Amino acid sequence: MPVAFAHALSLPGFLHELSPQMRADKRLSQCVKNWVITRLTRGILTLDGEQLTKQRKRESMQKTITRFFLALVVFTPVVAQLKSGPPLRHQLVADWAKLPEGWNFGECSGVTTDRLDNVWVFNRGAHPVLQFDPEGKFLQAWPDIKIMSSHGIRVDDDGNVWLVDVKGHVVIKATPKGRVLMVLGNRQGVAGNNESHDAFNEPTSVAFDKQGNIYISDGYVNARVIKFNRNGEYIRHWGKKGMGDGEFNLVHDLCFDEEERLYVADRNNQRIQIFDKDGRFLGKWIGIGSPWGLAYSAKENCMYVCDGVNNRIVKLNLEGQVIGKLGGYGKVPGKLDFAHHLALDSAGDLYVAEIKNWRVQKFSAR
Repeated sequence: MPVAFAHALSLPGFLHELSPQMRADKRLSQCVKNWVITRLTRGILTLDGEQLTKQRKRESMQKTITRFFLALVVFTPVVAQLKSGPPLRHQLVADWAKLPEGWNFGECSGVTTDRLDNVWVFNRGAHPVLQFDPEGKFLQAWPDIKIMSSHGIRVDDDGNVWLVDVKGHVVIKATPKGRVLMVLGNRQGVAGNNESHDAFNEPTSVAFDKQGNIYISDGYVNARVIKFNRNGEYIRHWGKKGMGDGEFNLVHDLCFDEEERLYVADRNNQRIQIFDKDGRFLGKWIGIGSPWGLAYSAKENCMYVCDGVNNRIVKLNLEGQVIGKLGGYGKVPGKLDFAHHLALDSAGDLYVAEIKNWRVQKFSAR
């Protein structure tokens, strides 16, 4: 068993330490059983955090093992078979982004397009915010924007650029020339908790409804969606850590469709949950891998998803069925490693931001 389990744990504590993936892995079953028996025999694993006497150990060992495996079954999520589909028609556009001489991307965490089909890249290099035209011509880099660690990026209907600073715990609204207009969150670098109205803990992305209300996925530490009006005033939030409907385990991205249903990437629970604008649960999609990034296509009325664990892009209809896929693990152009976020332009071309390959790749639909 992992070193993290080597210290004394109560049974509830042990179950809490197991990730959903570990609980679901049948290959671990015998290993877990042997480990539990050994720890009980030594008086290290307990029911309530207190050491068991030798007499109590003999009397309660079988009972405890039974309770352990019952709890393991109860807390194990249903692991759906990974769905697949036919290859997408998109073709790689080689060497798309034309960076200035001597410049490089860092880890690319986010990518988005604006109404002119210009492409915005948010990355962890020396120039965190970069803009390109659709052909990859470099347009600008913002010279003065303080970011602790880039994550999500979106452009709203007014053309403003929104940046999510995951380690700074803030969301920044700026003009297309980089003038900061609004900052949501506490002081940069100061986290809030899951009930905070004006602070985040490692937020990840941002989306907007047709009225201009702001929705933020929050995030790596908190486990919720938080809604503000267009002026940045708190309205409501929903969600907590867990595996049930309306609960999250790493809220990683979110976006709306034309009917203003909100799709939320529940990354570590390996599903997409669907809500109305007030947080009412409408449904969920499973078996689509681990959703890291979401991009809705109004033209096709479908969803494109970065499945980061499986290093692929999947195209889903609005019933959650896979109707196309692209990619696969690799370092060469056309392959993916930690496909973190994606965007579409008006022609249906795909832009994919990768963490480990330090790049944004373009895949043309034409």
